[in-house]
Amino acid sequence: MRSLKLPHVAMLAILLSRVAPVAQGPRASAGPTLFDGARLIVGDGRVIERSAFVVVNGRFTAVGQQGAVTAPASASRVDLAGKTVMPGMIDVHTHLGYRHGATFLAENFMRDTILDELDQFAARGVVAVASAGTDRGDLTLRLRDETHAGALVRTAWRGLAPPGAGPNPPMRDAPFGISTAEQARDAVRELAARKVDYVKIWVDDRGGTVPKLSPDLYRAIIADAHTHNLRVFAHIATLADAKDLLRAGVDGFLHPVRDRDVDQELLRLLKERPAVFFTLTLFAPRLNAYGSRPPWLDEPAIRGSVTADVAAQLAAVAESRRGDALAAARAEWHQIARNVRALNAAGVPIAVGTDVGGASAGGMFGWTEHIELDHMVAAGLTPAQALAAATRTAAAILRLDQLGSVATGKRADFIVLDANPLEHIANTRRIAGVAIGGVMTSR
Repeated sequence: MRSLKLPHVAMLAILLSRVAPVAQGPRASAGPTLFDGARLIVGDGRVIERSAFVVVNGRFTAVGQQGAVTAPASASRVDLAGKTVMPGMIDVHTHLGYRHGATFLAENFMRDTILDELDQFAARGVVAVASAGTDRGDLTLRLRDETHAGALVRTAWRGLAPPGAGPNPPMRDAPFGISTAEQARDAVRELAARKVDYVKIWVDDRGGTVPKLSPDLYRAIIADAHTHNLRVFAHIATLADAKDLLRAGVDGFLHPVRDRDVDQELLRLLKERPAVFFTLTLFAPRLNAYGSRPPWLDEPAIRGSVTADVAAQLAAVAESRRGDALAAARAEWHQIARNVRALNAAGVPIAVGTDVGGASAGGMFGWTEHIELDHMVAAGLTPAQALAAATRTAAAILRLDQLGSVATGKRADFIVLDANPLEHIANTRRIAGVAIGGVMTSR
């Protein structure tokens, strides 16, 4: 058995990458490989301090304690002593296709833009993403089912909102504009025919600037979607809307409540519906509350891979608030953080969602998810809980049963880290390598 150390990504790339990468199924590799000696964050709550796992044809075939795992005689051995391995991450809330550098335009929505974004996700350990209702044409539907080198795609395709009341321009006209129950039914039928992964709705008047999807319409949408075996995920802002949507049968929330404290009534409704989840999308509210340049922008890995104009744009947002505006942003952040702690204490499923690619979370595809873990811990989660939100919980929400943990039979998507994120969550950004289907991505 040939043994190799892992000083950097190139070593594993040479060992494993012998064929064109494939995104939708197991990737072929150079042959059986034993990864030996890493601390392994399994993804099911366990940590194996000195682990061993075997990858064959893009899948984990054995996982356990170092010395207790048998590899094929022909297997190559990769020495991961001193490293930490975790499952690849999954982002439940993104908006693909609109960002190119620091620009944010409808005309950016094209195949090359989306493929580049998916490559960036994969290179930073985000192995699957969900596009939340702002797609144009059928690009994401095709990419969901095609082979490509980047992150897997799941999509709501086009969401549902009142006419002209979708998300921020230039995405505002992408959703179906819904004014009547008949329009709602027609839209849901089209979504079902397109085999979308879920239905996205917007229930937010954005501070009184746009109309809000009315209860009678979202009740019709939810009821009709459920007849087609489609789940409905909602963009919300207020406690009152969250409660009424729960009563209407909504399946998940793509933002936290941010207008007031979560109360016992909401927690009771959530206890009655234990599968209902929240993605937190903390990146934008936390960025608004910094008041100065975020320190992570100057970390070598981020500085070396995020374009200067994107970094300048994010820094400008963080530095722009002063006086009362900064005080208001910090008050909103603390409000959201209290609600995160309440949801977490009540055992409500929490998943990573960043809004990356949209108007608020910038263009740091793949890095935003790592920063989001920081924000989740700052809001009250433990590092282990934040990692679970980014792996097994997110995989379960998107029904990606081959992802989310390092387990026999699952796809060999994992991140090799130089330090332990259970000790300091920012260590997820100390990436030594990323494997998708057992093949290391190019970084």
